[in-house]
Amino acid sequence: MLSINRTAMRTAATQTARVCGARSKHTVPDLPYDYNELEPVISAKIMKLHHDKHHAAYVAGLNAAEEKYAEAQARNDVQAQVQLQPLLRFNGGGHVNHSIFWQNLIGEKRGGGELPAGALQLAIDKQFGGLGELSTRVNARTAAIQGSGWGWLTLNGDGKLDILTTANQDMAAAAGHVPLLGIDAWEHAYYLDYNNVKAEYFKNIWRVVNWKDVARRYDEAVAQRK
Repeated sequence: MLSINRTAMRTAATQTARVCGARSKHTVPDLPYDYNELEPVISAKIMKLHHDKHHAAYVAGLNAAEEKYAEAQARNDVQAQVQLQPLLRFNGGGHVNHSIFWQNLIGEKRGGGELPAGALQLAIDKQFGGLGELSTRVNARTAAIQGSGWGWLTLNGDGKLDILTTANQDMAAAAGHVPLLGIDAWEHAYYLDYNNVKAEYFKNIWRVVNWKDVARRYDEAVAQRK
């Protein structure tokens, strides 16, 4: 499990400081589908709680932390700014990670789980031997998370696909990776449907992966490296 290094934390804090002075409030993005879109893999009840309550809590926490950070910055209170960094990291990561997560999913009737031919499919075949082996490896790494966190398919600094896990709400980007696909391994993402059998959740979620969205993220990340 990767932890965010000090340089990444300082960079994140600097970026936050730049926008705190004159910023609009963060908001929870609308789901790009109905609450029941992902059934039977993920129930409407979980989606409503997860999106409307949990994601909303991260957004509220981020707005509050940024407001306090701006006030501390205005009075040049370095100690207060440093003390607020964990809140910014946690709630900001929760907002960013979930915003990716919703876009990464789509119902089976609308193409969920179907990997289209293209650059991403070729890269997966080359590096992992196919989607089946990729999902097996991602699931194994994600299941090994102690406590809460995220499993990721990313583009790493070398321009290759990579499998990454992050603790709590830490962002893949803070570890120098471009997030392509995120799997929420927090209990609130699956417990009402799967109880303590999270391996089944990890197995089934691949049925509702929006590979068109993942492929778009991959193409954009590769293009930015050129």
